[in-house]
Amino acid sequence: MFYLPVLAGEPPLSRRPRRTRQASGYEPRKRPPGILFVEGAGDRAIIEGWARSVSPRFERSVRAATIILGGRQPARARRHLQEARQENPGLRGLCILDRDVVADADPEETDGLEIRTWQRRHIESYLLDPEAIRRAFRRRDHDGRLVRFLTDLFPAADDARALRELHAKTLLGPNGRVAAELGRAVPLGRVARAMRPEHHPAEVRQLLVRLATLLGHATPKPVVTLRRPTE
Repeated sequence: MFYLPVLAGEPPLSRRPRRTRQASGYEPRKRPPGILFVEGAGDRAIIEGWARSVSPRFERSVRAATIILGGRQPARARRHLQEARQENPGLRGLCILDRDVVADADPEETDGLEIRTWQRRHIESYLLDPEAIRRAFRRRDHDGRLVRFLTDLFPAADDARALRELHAKTLLGPNGRVAAELGRAVPLGRVARAMRPEHHPAEVRQLLVRLATLLGHATPKPVVTLRRPTE
Protein backbone atom coordinates (compact mmCIF):
# COMPACT_ATOMS: atom_id res chain seq x y z
CA MET A 1 0.00 0.00 0.00
CA PHE A 2 0.97 3.63 -0.42
CA TYR A 3 1.17 5.51 2.87
CA LEU A 4 1.27 9.29 3.10
CA PRO A 5 4.10 10.58 5.26
CA VAL A 6 3.18 13.04 8.00
CA LEU A 7 5.52 15.99 7.87
CA ALA A 8 6.94 17.04 11.22
CA GLY A 9 5.20 20.03 12.74
CA GLU A 10 2.49 20.14 10.08
CA PRO A 11 -1.02 18.67 9.81
CA PRO A 12 -1.17 15.53 7.66
CA LEU A 13 -1.77 16.00 3.97
CA SER A 14 -5.32 15.14 2.98
CA ARG A 15 -6.35 12.44 0.56
CA ARG A 16 -9.77 10.86 0.34
CA PRO A 17 -10.04 7.39 1.96
CA ARG A 18 -9.82 4.39 -0.34
CA ARG A 19 -12.23 1.50 -0.41
CA THR A 20 -10.86 -1.87 0.65
CA ARG A 21 -12.07 -5.40 0.07
CA GLN A 22 -12.83 -5.87 3.77
CA ALA A 23 -14.87 -2.66 4.03
CA SER A 24 -16.88 -2.75 0.83
CA GLY A 25 -16.03 -5.72 -1.36
CA TYR A 26 -13.77 -3.64 -3.61
CA GLU A 27 -10.10 -4.30 -4.26
CA PRO A 28 -7.74 -1.58 -2.95
CA ARG A 29 -6.96 0.93 -5.68
CA LYS A 30 -3.64 0.80 -7.38
CA ARG A 31 -1.09 3.41 -6.48
CA PRO A 32 -1.62 6.50 -8.69
CA PRO A 33 1.18 6.97 -11.25
CA GLY A 34 1.37 10.66 -10.34
CA ILE A 35 0.27 13.10 -7.66
CA LEU A 36 -1.81 16.25 -8.09
CA PHE A 37 -1.25 18.82 -5.34
CA VAL A 38 -3.89 21.51 -4.79
CA GLU A 39 -4.30 24.28 -2.24
CA GLY A 40 -7.68 23.31 -0.76
CA ALA A 41 -10.78 21.14 -0.89
CA GLY A 42 -12.55 23.62 -3.16
CA ASP A 43 -9.77 23.37 -5.74
CA ARG A 44 -10.02 19.58 -5.63
CA ALA A 45 -13.80 19.65 -6.13
CA ILE A 46 -13.48 22.01 -9.11
CA ILE A 47 -10.77 19.99 -10.86
CA GLU A 48 -12.66 16.75 -10.22
CA GLY A 49 -15.76 18.38 -11.71
CA TRP A 50 -13.90 19.35 -14.87
CA ALA A 51 -12.50 15.83 -15.11
CA ARG A 52 -15.99 14.39 -14.65
CA SER A 53 -17.28 16.51 -17.53
CA VAL A 54 -14.79 14.60 -19.70
CA SER A 55 -15.38 11.10 -18.29
CA PRO A 56 -16.23 9.38 -14.98
CA ARG A 57 -13.08 7.26 -15.21
CA PHE A 58 -10.91 10.34 -15.57
CA GLU A 59 -12.60 11.88 -12.52
CA ARG A 60 -11.87 8.76 -10.45
CA SER A 61 -8.20 8.85 -11.43
CA VAL A 62 -7.92 12.54 -10.54
CA ARG A 63 -9.63 11.95 -7.19
CA ALA A 64 -7.28 9.10 -6.28
CA ALA A 65 -4.20 11.16 -7.18
CA THR A 66 -5.11 14.44 -5.46
CA ILE A 67 -3.56 15.70 -2.22
CA ILE A 68 -4.61 18.89 -0.43
CA LEU A 69 -1.74 21.06 0.78
CA GLY A 70 -3.76 23.32 3.07
CA GLY A 71 -2.81 26.59 1.38
CA ARG A 72 -0.29 27.93 -1.10
CA GLN A 73 2.58 25.65 -0.08
CA PRO A 74 4.63 24.46 -3.06
CA ALA A 75 7.57 23.71 -0.77
CA ARG A 76 5.41 21.26 1.13
CA ALA A 77 4.41 19.54 -2.11
CA ARG A 78 8.08 19.26 -3.03
CA ARG A 79 8.99 17.69 0.32
CA HIS A 80 6.13 15.22 0.12
CA LEU A 81 7.05 14.15 -3.41
CA GLN A 82 10.70 13.71 -2.45
CA GLU A 83 9.70 11.36 0.36
CA ALA A 84 7.26 9.45 -1.86
CA ARG A 85 9.95 9.05 -4.54
CA GLN A 86 12.10 7.14 -2.07
CA GLU A 87 9.60 4.31 -2.48
CA ASN A 88 8.75 5.04 -6.12
CA PRO A 89 11.63 6.88 -7.88
CA GLY A 90 9.60 7.39 -11.07
CA LEU A 91 6.73 9.18 -9.35
CA ARG A 92 5.94 12.64 -10.70
CA GLY A 93 3.84 15.47 -9.35
CA LEU A 94 1.87 18.48 -10.54
CA CYS A 95 1.17 21.38 -8.18
CA ILE A 96 -1.58 23.86 -9.15
CA LEU A 97 -1.59 27.27 -7.43
CA ASP A 98 -3.79 30.34 -7.48
CA ARG A 99 -2.03 33.49 -8.66
CA ASP A 100 -3.56 35.63 -5.90
CA VAL A 101 -1.32 38.72 -5.69
CA VAL A 102 1.88 36.82 -6.38
CA ALA A 103 3.87 37.91 -9.40
CA ASP A 104 3.61 35.67 -12.44
CA ALA A 105 5.78 32.60 -12.36
CA ASP A 106 6.63 30.49 -15.37
CA PRO A 107 5.94 26.76 -15.06
CA GLU A 108 8.89 25.04 -13.43
CA GLU A 109 9.90 21.49 -12.68
CA THR A 110 12.33 20.29 -10.04
CA ASP A 111 12.89 16.70 -8.95
CA GLY A 112 9.80 15.48 -10.75
CA LEU A 113 7.45 18.21 -9.49
CA GLU A 114 5.91 20.60 -12.00
CA ILE A 115 4.46 23.81 -10.54
CA ARG A 116 1.82 25.72 -12.47
CA THR A 117 0.16 28.99 -11.49
CA TRP A 118 -3.18 30.07 -12.94
CA GLN A 119 -2.97 33.18 -15.09
CA ARG A 120 -6.15 34.47 -13.44
CA ARG A 121 -6.24 35.36 -9.75
CA HIS A 122 -8.22 32.33 -8.56
CA ILE A 123 -9.34 28.95 -9.88
CA GLU A 124 -12.92 30.18 -9.39
CA SER A 125 -12.29 32.63 -12.24
CA TYR A 126 -12.59 29.70 -14.65
CA LEU A 127 -16.18 28.95 -13.54
CA LEU A 128 -17.77 32.09 -14.97
CA ASP A 129 -20.17 30.17 -17.20
CA PRO A 130 -23.76 31.42 -16.70
CA GLU A 131 -25.38 28.36 -18.27
CA ALA A 132 -23.27 25.98 -16.20
CA ILE A 133 -24.21 27.83 -13.02
CA ARG A 134 -27.88 27.63 -14.00
CA ARG A 135 -27.57 23.88 -14.58
CA ALA A 136 -25.69 23.42 -11.30
CA PHE A 137 -28.60 25.07 -9.46
CA ARG A 138 -31.11 23.09 -11.55
CA ARG A 139 -32.89 26.29 -12.56
CA ARG A 140 -35.14 26.22 -15.62
CA ASP A 141 -34.86 30.01 -16.10
CA HIS A 142 -37.56 30.12 -18.78
CA ASP A 143 -37.40 33.91 -19.07
CA GLY A 144 -33.58 33.98 -19.13
CA ARG A 145 -33.38 36.41 -16.20
CA LEU A 146 -30.76 34.43 -14.27
CA VAL A 147 -28.47 33.98 -17.26
CA ARG A 148 -28.80 37.69 -18.10
CA PHE A 149 -27.96 38.63 -14.51
CA LEU A 150 -24.82 36.46 -14.54
CA THR A 151 -23.78 37.59 -18.02
CA ASP A 152 -24.00 41.24 -16.94
CA LEU A 153 -22.19 40.49 -13.68
CA PHE A 154 -19.22 38.63 -15.17
CA PRO A 155 -16.51 40.20 -17.36
CA ALA A 156 -16.80 39.59 -21.08
CA ALA A 157 -15.14 36.38 -22.26
CA ASP A 158 -12.68 38.38 -24.38
CA ASP A 159 -11.74 40.84 -21.60
CA ALA A 160 -8.53 39.11 -20.53
CA ARG A 161 -7.44 41.88 -18.17
CA ALA A 162 -10.73 41.96 -16.25
CA LEU A 163 -10.81 38.17 -16.01
CA ARG A 164 -7.22 38.16 -14.82
CA GLU A 165 -7.84 40.62 -11.98
CA LEU A 166 -11.36 39.61 -10.93
CA HIS A 167 -11.66 38.44 -7.31
CA ALA A 168 -13.84 35.48 -8.27
CA LYS A 169 -13.31 33.74 -4.92
CA THR A 170 -15.37 36.52 -3.33
CA LEU A 171 -17.85 36.88 -6.19
CA LEU A 172 -18.75 33.17 -6.15
CA GLY A 173 -18.23 32.76 -2.40
CA PRO A 174 -20.96 32.11 0.19
CA ASN A 175 -21.36 35.85 0.82
CA GLY A 176 -20.92 36.94 -2.79
CA ARG A 177 -23.41 38.46 -5.20
CA VAL A 178 -24.18 35.19 -6.98
CA ALA A 179 -25.09 33.41 -3.73
CA ALA A 180 -27.18 36.41 -2.68
CA GLU A 181 -29.10 36.34 -5.97
CA LEU A 182 -29.70 32.59 -5.84
CA GLY A 183 -30.36 32.35 -2.12
CA ARG A 184 -27.64 29.81 -1.30
CA ALA A 185 -23.96 29.09 -1.70
CA VAL A 186 -22.63 28.30 -5.16
CA PRO A 187 -21.68 24.58 -5.44
CA LEU A 188 -18.36 25.14 -7.20
CA GLY A 189 -17.62 21.49 -7.93
CA ARG A 190 -21.06 21.03 -9.43
CA VAL A 191 -20.61 24.12 -11.59
CA ALA A 192 -17.35 22.68 -12.92
CA ARG A 193 -19.07 19.39 -13.62
CA ALA A 194 -21.93 21.18 -15.41
CA MET A 195 -19.58 22.96 -17.81
CA ARG A 196 -19.53 21.59 -21.34
CA PRO A 197 -16.00 20.44 -22.30
CA GLU A 198 -16.15 22.60 -25.42
CA HIS A 199 -16.70 25.62 -23.14
CA HIS A 200 -13.71 24.97 -20.92
CA PRO A 201 -11.28 27.92 -20.95
CA ALA A 202 -8.01 27.20 -22.73
CA GLU A 203 -6.07 26.92 -19.46
CA VAL A 204 -8.52 24.33 -18.16
CA ARG A 205 -8.17 22.26 -21.32
CA GLN A 206 -4.38 22.46 -20.98
CA LEU A 207 -4.60 21.31 -17.37
CA LEU A 208 -6.77 18.32 -18.25
CA VAL A 209 -4.38 17.26 -21.00
CA ARG A 210 -1.47 17.60 -18.58
CA LEU A 211 -3.31 15.54 -15.96
CA ALA A 212 -4.12 12.85 -18.52
CA THR A 213 -0.41 12.54 -19.29
CA LEU A 214 0.52 12.49 -15.60
CA LEU A 215 -2.04 9.80 -14.75
CA GLY A 216 -1.55 7.63 -17.82
CA HIS A 217 -4.81 8.46 -19.59
CA ALA A 218 -5.40 9.08 -23.25
CA THR A 219 -5.84 12.73 -24.22
CA PRO A 220 -9.27 13.77 -22.87
CA LYS A 221 -12.11 13.74 -25.37
CA PRO A 222 -15.54 15.25 -24.65
CA VAL A 223 -18.30 12.79 -23.76
CA VAL A 224 -21.24 13.05 -26.15
CA THR A 225 -24.52 12.90 -24.23
CA LEU A 226 -28.11 13.50 -25.22
CA ARG A 227 -29.69 16.42 -23.39
CA ARG A 228 -33.21 17.65 -23.02
CA PRO A 229 -34.13 20.78 -24.99
CA THR A 230 -34.50 22.79 -21.75
CA GLU A 231 -30.88 22.06 -20.86
